[in-house]
Amino acid sequence: MGRLFWKFFLCIMLAQVTATIGIGGTFWLKNRAAQQERALDIDTSPPAQMIIEAASATVEAGGSQALRQFLGKLERMRVFAVDAKGQELMGRAVHPAMLAKARAMLQQSQAHPVVRDVAGSDGKRYLLFLPSSERFRNAEAGAARDTLNAVTLSGPRAMGPGPRPSEAGAPPPRGEFGRGMPPGPRMDSPYRTFVPLAAAIAASLLFAFLLAWYFARPIRDLRQAFEAASHGNLAPRFHASGKRGDELTDLGRDFDRMTGRLRNLMDSQTRLLHDVSHELRSPLARLQAAIGLAHQQPEKMAASMQRIERESERMDKLIGELLTLSRLEAGAVQAGAGHAHSEDVGIADLVHDIVDDARYEARARLMGIDLAIDAAMADASVTGQPELLARAVENVVRNAVKHSPDGGTVDVELSRLHDCLRIAVLDRGPGVASADLARIFEPFFRASNTQHSTDGHGLGLAIARHVINAHGGRIGASLRSGGGLCVEMLLPVKTPG
Repeated sequence: MGRLFWKFFLCIMLAQVTATIGIGGTFWLKNRAAQQERALDIDTSPPAQMIIEAASATVEAGGSQALRQFLGKLERMRVFAVDAKGQELMGRAVHPAMLAKARAMLQQSQAHPVVRDVAGSDGKRYLLFLPSSERFRNAEAGAARDTLNAVTLSGPRAMGPGPRPSEAGAPPPRGEFGRGMPPGPRMDSPYRTFVPLAAAIAASLLFAFLLAWYFARPIRDLRQAFEAASHGNLAPRFHASGKRGDELTDLGRDFDRMTGRLRNLMDSQTRLLHDVSHELRSPLARLQAAIGLAHQQPEKMAASMQRIERESERMDKLIGELLTLSRLEAGAVQAGAGHAHSEDVGIADLVHDIVDDARYEARARLMGIDLAIDAAMADASVTGQPELLARAVENVVRNAVKHSPDGGTVDVELSRLHDCLRIAVLDRGPGVASADLARIFEPFFRASNTQHSTDGHGLGLAIARHVINAHGGRIGASLRSGGGLCVEMLLPVKTPG
């Protein structure tokens, strides 16, 4: 359990406990207000009618003194007896609202048996009524028993002479109302409010633990993944954790994509370093051989110098292509609309110039280059850097010439494809395997059927791909029926206006 888990746990726990206390307090205040409002009501239940009738009979038979003794013996039900001056017989405080309500009920057309205006045998009049409360409603059976006991105990004065069972030690009557209250804890026990609160706190603890564990576990796993990545372990860890479907899972999948990209970059850097060292080793070996031959055979100095010059040019070309590719991969060369060095480039003229230069070099091998330009594309233009676009198209055309057989033909087509300008270069060379069509645009890639003596370093198509992508286009290759390769470049056409 980390620190984040306990932060989640405590925050969620405090939030739930606060919510529980707030909701519980709201209900408690509401119930308390309802109880206070009920306490001001007049009890109209059947036990209330019984005890009011008993009190009325008592005051009519024995006067104020008998009523006082009758009321003093009641344990569960508080009958109020208010005289004309508003004084309660037992000296208890009577709420004005309750007294006003009792008088209003007395003045209604239909008399309520629970409110009586009775004159005693001593000439004093009392308003008799019974206040309502939750405590008395929960003990109606006991109230009926209290009524019978009070009537029995005050019998000599109120109901005439008779035996007094309570004085004789006899048990109280156990009639229908005497069996109403079983032994056990009272309903208004303090445990009644403590048990729900304890249950709410226990539920809060459980849910706080589950939520904290739910949030902290993927973060802990992600921390472990970062720790492993810092030691060079870039294996994916969250590719199969999509069952959660939340932001933390998305973060884990983003981490997998990041580590996968880093792993590919590291592999490509390692492969690039290996390929560069391999490509530089051959001209360096030939340079050393030419220098050694010049020392051993001074008469062949001129031929050795020509060899040294040719290898130096090849190395210079290789390094220049590597620098261009590195700048394109790093995004240092910006192209396309909206950049400071971009301009409108007439593609038809650019392709025509490149084809003319390629034809001059292809004559030595008796090769022909056919150029087909759609009439609608004669004035088409592309926004970008003309040097980069020319280099990309030239690399593709020269690559086709290089791999075509002597006496063959290379076709260059310029046409419109939807909202893009299409430049297609088709040759009749050996082509590549279907699985290698996408890999031919990788640096230093050589197909298995390519002769090792072929001049070039495998960087031309890689540079062309980066240039086309930088201009918002795309490049791809496909096999031609009958043999050969078709390299297709698509560039967004600049709309007029």
